[in-house]
Amino acid sequence: MAPIPRYRPQSGPAVLSAGFRPFFLLAAVWACLVVPASIASFAGWIQPPTAFPLNVWHAHEMAFGYGGAVVAGFLLTAIPNWTGRMPLQGVPLALLVLLWLCGRIAVLLSGRIGVGVAAAVDLSFPALFLIVIAREIIAGHNWRNLPMLGALMLLLLGNVLTHFDALGIATTFDIGNRLGVATLLMLVSLIGGRIVPSFTRNWLVKQDPKAATPASFDLVDRIALAATAVALSAWVMTPEARWTPWLELAAGVALAARFARWRGEKTLREPLLWVLHLGYGWLSLGLLLLGFNSLVSILQQTTALHALTVGAIGTMTLAVMTRASLGHTGRALIAGPRTTTIYALITLAAVLRLLAPLFGAHYLMALSFAGAAWSGAFGLFALFYFGPLTGPRSSDEVSPPI
Repeated sequence: MAPIPRYRPQSGPAVLSAGFRPFFLLAAVWACLVVPASIASFAGWIQPPTAFPLNVWHAHEMAFGYGGAVVAGFLLTAIPNWTGRMPLQGVPLALLVLLWLCGRIAVLLSGRIGVGVAAAVDLSFPALFLIVIAREIIAGHNWRNLPMLGALMLLLLGNVLTHFDALGIATTFDIGNRLGVATLLMLVSLIGGRIVPSFTRNWLVKQDPKAATPASFDLVDRIALAATAVALSAWVMTPEARWTPWLELAAGVALAARFARWRGEKTLREPLLWVLHLGYGWLSLGLLLLGFNSLVSILQQTTALHALTVGAIGTMTLAVMTRASLGHTGRALIAGPRTTTIYALITLAAVLRLLAPLFGAHYLMALSFAGAAWSGAFGLFALFYFGPLTGPRSSDEVSPPI
């Protein structure tokens, strides 16, 4: 059983009482803003004052801006559950949030303030956050979750590589962003592989104690995780190599075999569960599309990639953000019409982004609709969850481990 975290009395703003509150809220707002700004710049309507190429800025802010905030919110909430130590609250939490926010502004304005200043400001957050999480894991002797430190190191390295290119040190924009995306995808594979079958098992047993439950972790899971790690490593380091598509296909098949054992078809009556299965399903489908498209080249490679970014990362992070925001603020774990609408919009965004190239001359219109669905999903999250994330905790429910 996971330790139960203790909470200090919090006299300051409720939004600073737990890490998921400010980071999930700001991550959603940033995701809502960056995508329409990227589409507008692609169409030539605006010119963001960043020194980064616009496509690089878009990828960087999704992987290290949005992704970094979601990972921070998740780990700052999960680690106290894992270790039983006090969570980061108040002024120290506010400092981390401020560093993240300054990083977003610095990268956006890097064309004006200089790439060196932007790099120093932007990298301060992931570097300090790595130190904070290392301290918590080591002090709590939580050795099982040491891989989280490896993931944070990779996110920091990927971010450094993008700034190296902006500084003229090396041509590393692409590999840096790929490393960031691959790290997030591996976290989806690892953490999703824990919570999806666990939450599904708990719900199914509650509905019917005799119900068939998801398979326990075994060799199939180990093979799937290893295949995913190898495929993502090859995609980062050697995306054009002839063996990389086959590794991506193998990983997609292995993940599908793993995913098929989790009884997802039994969760269709519970949106908080089926959206988790959907997010993991996008991970398998995205790797299959990435590999297949490298061999046959039916779609743009970025289109296949968006099955992983919009589909897997977007869906899974929203699923975790909504569930954690409900449970850890004492609300009932029920996805009402508002939350279900968020899930529908992120799914629509992923599907439209995949289909956009098929619209030919109307590609920009389809892309705009996909962006609108994406921004709608995250904008509604910020709107609907603003109260729970910034207000006092309800005493009606008991918070489950994340």
